[in-house]
Amino acid sequence: MATKTPAAKNARGLSLHIGLNSVNPSHYGGWSGPLSACEFDAKDMAALASGRGIKPTVLLTKDGTRAKTMSALRSAAKTLVKGDFFFLSYSGHGGQVPDVSGEEADKLDETWCLYDGQLIDDELYQELSNFATGVRILVLSDSCHSGTVVRASPPAVGAVAAAPELRSKMMPPSVGMRTYEAHKAFYDKLQMDVAKAQAGVMVDPDEALAAVAVSTRLTKIAKRFKARAILISGCHDNQSSYDGAHNGAFTGRLLTVWNRGNFDGNYATFHAHIKAGMPAIQTPNLFTMGPVASFLQQKPFTV
Repeated sequence: MATKTPAAKNARGLSLHIGLNSVNPSHYGGWSGPLSACEFDAKDMAALASGRGIKPTVLLTKDGTRAKTMSALRSAAKTLVKGDFFFLSYSGHGGQVPDVSGEEADKLDETWCLYDGQLIDDELYQELSNFATGVRILVLSDSCHSGTVVRASPPAVGAVAAAPELRSKMMPPSVGMRTYEAHKAFYDKLQMDVAKAQAGVMVDPDEALAAVAVSTRLTKIAKRFKARAILISGCHDNQSSYDGAHNGAFTGRLLTVWNRGNFDGNYATFHAHIKAGMPAIQTPNLFTMGPVASFLQQKPFTV
């Protein structure tokens, strides 16, 4: 059962829900990345948020741009203070760009495929690090390469054959490279700007995200992260997240476990229940940033 940790007095809750059923082919080398359920995922997460007293912002497909996403993240970071809650969800394709800032061992930076361009993992980490001390952040990422929203691998061997009715949320590597080559200066500058902003003390997101067992034992906490963040992702780094007819596989399972708010457990058990009901080809992961021990013991989506 969840620890009965009271919400902070007068705490506020804001959320941002991004769902893209396609991307702009003019940026992605002619590829539109059609998916079916990502907008449903975003709408369902927004409805869940509203039911928990959280004020949602929803960005669907053509509105899921880099500018609107950054604006919403920065507005929330400026508004929320210690004890407040921010809920971020993304449903769409995951991609990669070559790492030029030198912190990724696999020489690749992972991305969320927004409508008019990719959001690099470095950028997301930087935006989250701008939230005030004591703000609680929950990130639900229903995309490929979302195990840490960082390292990536191809789908598990035989995964697509084992589930032919499902569509992978991985941007094809050939599309990713074509997109990068067409916009190389743009993506290289994004990475270098983040590294420069961190003044040489950038914490590698791979290292900043700490694997959390159900026992809530924490490791490798980000040293400079002021807020408290929990990431529950759609899959491990060597797997794919899959689209569905009405929800993505991860989001659909999450909603089933949540059971319209009747779930009575904490974040660690929430993750465990979601994971238990997923097929072997897609295993949701749990990671944290910041001092989250007490946060992990709260009922999910508690303001």
